[in-house]
Parts: sequence; C-alpha cells; structure tokens
Amino acid sequence: MPELPEVETVRQGLRPYVEGARIDAVTLRRPNLRFAFPEGFATALTGATIEQVDRRAKYLLFRLSTGAIWLSHLGMTGSYRFEGFKHKEPSRYYEPGEDGKHDHLIIALIHPEHGALTLIYNDARRFGFVDLFADEAASPYLQGLGPEPLGNAFNAATLALAFTGKKAPIKAALLDQRVVAGLGNIYVSEALHRAHLMPTALAGTLVTKRGAPKPVLEDLVLGVRTVLTEAIEVGGSTLRDFRAADGQQGGFQHRFSVYDREGKPCPTPLCTGIVERIVQSGRSSFFCPVCQKAPRA
Repeated sequence: MPELPEVETVRQGLRPYVEGARIDAVTLRRPNLRFAFPEGFATALTGATIEQVDRRAKYLLFRLSTGAIWLSHLGMTGSYRFEGFKHKEPSRYYEPGEDGKHDHLIIALIHPEHGALTLIYNDARRFGFVDLFADEAASPYLQGLGPEPLGNAFNAATLALAFTGKKAPIKAALLDQRVVAGLGNIYVSEALHRAHLMPTALAGTLVTKRGAPKPVLEDLVLGVRTVLTEAIEVGGSTLRDFRAADGQQGGFQHRFSVYDREGKPCPTPLCTGIVERIVQSGRSSFFCPVCQKAPRA
C-alpha cells in the first residue's frame, strides 16, 4: 500500500493540472469503491473549482471553491491519470491502469492554462475510497491523526510524550497513525536502520525516567525525516508493478538499506552484519542485527 512519499508524489504530480480547474462533469461508473460513494458526490463536485490539493497522512485532500473537501485514499491499486495526457512528474505508486473496466470515477475539468482535461480514477482491486465533507475536523478519517513527520510538530519531545511508559515495540509505535501520520512498513524499517535502532526495542526505553527523549530518539526523528525526504525526491519506491503516471518508475527502492534485503550485507560502512527478517504483528521487519541495537531500559 502506498505510504507518505508515494501519496505526496501523487499530490505533486496532480497539482499543476487540477489546481484552478473547474469541474465540468462527474461520472460514476459504479455505486461504490471500497465504500459507497457519498450521497450527492457527483452533484456536489460539479461546477466547483479545485482550489488546492493537499495531503494529510496517506490521504489526498482536494479543497473545493464551495468549501467542501474531497478526500481520496488510493488503497492498493488506485491511480489517477489523464485521458490521452501524461504527467510530466511522477504521480502514482502503482502503474496507472488503462483497462476501462476499472475506470470508476471520471472527472471532466476545464483548466485556465491546460484547457479541457479528463481525470480518471482507476482501481482494479477497489480498496481505495473517496469521501466528501465540509469540516476537516469532523472527518472520521482525519480525526486523531498524529503530527506530519516532515512538519515542525514532529520532534523528539513529541515522541517522548507519546512513548513514555509504552511497552509496544518501536516498530509498532511508529506505525500507529495516532503517534505519527503517514508512516508505513517500508519507511519505518529504513528509518530504524538509519537510527541504528532494533525494531523490537520497546518504545518506552527511548525515554528517560524523567520523560525526556534519549539521544537515540533524536537519531530516529532525523532518520524518519531523511528517509522520507529522499524518497519524495526520487518519486517513491517501486514495488511489484509500481510505476509513475508518466511511465517512469520511482527510484527509492534502489536505496533500500534493509527493506526486502534479507540475507544481504548491511550497507552501513564497516558493519559486518547480514540483514535479517522477522514478523511483527503480521508484517515483515528487516534489520541488521549488528549495527541496530536496543537501548537500555
């Protein structure tokens, strides 16, 4: 499933072509995706202008001139493409499908610079969904989300508050969207390796008895920020059929240090470790048993 860098890449790819565009018509090819389309969804979008495309965690937020917000979650195979038109920048985690039977949402746009465009949402597995609401604070999908990992609110002090007394493994704690928004399995594994921290280390051991962050927690924050920034710069990670909307693949998979590298040498300079894999809460965790450590309790 796409994580923060892939969704952010989608946002950046769509922005130049949808921001400022008026929605001329909306066609729903079926009554539902993962969930039913919101009642009156097509009518509410028609005639509105898309003023801004934002991202919150793993959600795209299309802010409309009517004040409404159209939320989109891409699920596993959801993709946006323009009919007969390729993005100039990467904009999707999976290769955009062009099989018409999976084109579920079709939006006719009139853009002040690019003219008439047809935006198509394709989703073979239909794990994606959309929602429409007037108050962002009232959305059940956005309520309770933690800080954005690339924002100022994400820091060692904030994590220390969340981790104090917590007995969950640090891997699980970072995947908790209430602690930090948008992180997923790939980038948590990579960030933990950057911080030289074992995924099985208990979150509470990263905090002193007085509730202050230990130095390793500062390293972890830096690792998260660095990994996400690098991934966004190269258009995310290519897994299985991942390809950008312009036909290019993302490049971060070539920079993986541990993810999906079981049995291969750790790339940390002078480290002699071999990457191992364990399963935590049904998900694979990749790590180096030599240079990744658990802090003292």
